[in-house]
Amino acid sequence: MFGLIPRTVWSRSVPTDEKGRITVQHNCLLLEGGGKRLLIEVGTGNKLDAKSRELFAMSERWIGDALAEVGVEPESIDGVVCSHLHFDHAGGLTRLCREGETADWTGAASGMAGHRPDHGVKRTFAKAVVFTQEREWLDALGQKSVMTRTYFVDHLEPIREQVRTIDSARPYPPGLAPERDAAPMLTLEQRESELPGFPGVSVFLTPGHTWGQQAVKFTDTQGRVVVFTPDVMPTAAHVGATYNLAYDVEPYTSGLTRRWFLNEAADRGWLLVLDHEPGNPIRRVERNQKGWFDLVEAGM
Repeated sequence: MFGLIPRTVWSRSVPTDEKGRITVQHNCLLLEGGGKRLLIEVGTGNKLDAKSRELFAMSERWIGDALAEVGVEPESIDGVVCSHLHFDHAGGLTRLCREGETADWTGAASGMAGHRPDHGVKRTFAKAVVFTQEREWLDALGQKSVMTRTYFVDHLEPIREQVRTIDSARPYPPGLAPERDAAPMLTLEQRESELPGFPGVSVFLTPGHTWGQQAVKFTDTQGRVVVFTPDVMPTAAHVGATYNLAYDVEPYTSGLTRRWFLNEAADRGWLLVLDHEPGNPIRRVERNQKGWFDLVEAGM
């Protein structure tokens, strides 16, 4: 989770269990407005086998449970937007069949603990449009990842007809190798893409963890600009300039992205929601005397 940073350094502020695992959450947001419901992220879902779940000490609670807790039926969701399509962000797009249900799709079962027999799954959000960057969708189908088990066919193939891809402008032109402190060539406004059918909600590319990773931006009922922050900075402990993930497809690009992202957040007063921060995931960004940034815990 901390790439090249030695454990003796990061473990000072991030506790681990007896197996060296840190605690993270799969944070998701439900937006309601204009008579529509939009879900940001869906977590791992409920399809992994017990052995795979034990590798991560993963709880049984999934996005279906979270929605039930606030009285929302999955069938009432109009749109879903995922920052990227790794299993821990998009696995909940499909679910296991309940007794008596007919599968929407049957095929290879996801898992980290070896081959599993084929199984049948249902689309979790049957009426929703699923928004993803075009590059992310193509890379997910092509299994273009540092890890061998992170894009699973049982959360991708069943939703093909629901997917609407977006092709947002890149921060830097293809082929350019920018300096470490180089700002993006285009302004944020030039790189944002509003989600069709969801006015006021936009996405923009934050490449590095994957080439097609995106952040989600909207304004809440209090007039605050909120940005759902993906794996460019999964927890508050990842605020450091070089705190990349070992499985980023391009660690250098992740560092570039984190720098300009934090600059934008500080200048524009964004309220960040970190995708894997345990406990309260909401942060403000402030510049510090060391020439970098601090994340200050905030509330909704």
